[in-house]
Amino acid sequence: MQETSTVELAYVPTTADATGALRARMRATPAGRLQSGIILASAIVVLGALVVTLTLPKGPHLGLTVLCLAALALLIGLHVLVPALQARQVHRMVAPQGEFRAVVGEAGVRLTSQDSETTFRWPMITRYAENDTLFVLMTPDKHSVGIVVLPKRGAAIPPDVDRLRAILDRNATRV
Repeated sequence: MQETSTVELAYVPTTADATGALRARMRATPAGRLQSGIILASAIVVLGALVVTLTLPKGPHLGLTVLCLAALALLIGLHVLVPALQARQVHRMVAPQGEFRAVVGEAGVRLTSQDSETTFRWPMITRYAENDTLFVLMTPDKHSVGIVVLPKRGAAIPPDVDRLRAILDRNATRV
């Protein structure tokens, strides 16, 4: 992939990268949005039950109040902690590879690390999401089973982030 219009990144993956990528993937996929919606709807129902419990004519029922608070804590935990725990597992798999280098150009993305080299052509990574710290490239299947994480901090100079975004916009769809 020797092109004149490429952007090179060099970075050591972090747990925060994996967490951000998993959250971006959840927002970008129907299954992730459904999961978030179910958790939100459940939290609203539990909050409603808590309000009813606290406003009972004979006073709040301690057992129901504790149950509602525990259910609410569980729902918050599902939404916040599960991606963080998954990210720790992902990071443990990639951390032994040390520094990653990515070359992104019109032909696709080439990732190299200590023991591997992988090339993704654009038909394999047709969508991407962006947050403050990452670009997350995703496979075209509806669950985005495959992802490529490109931390912005890996760019040698700040204008490279804008060049990378331009390459992604030409070759993939922002979600």
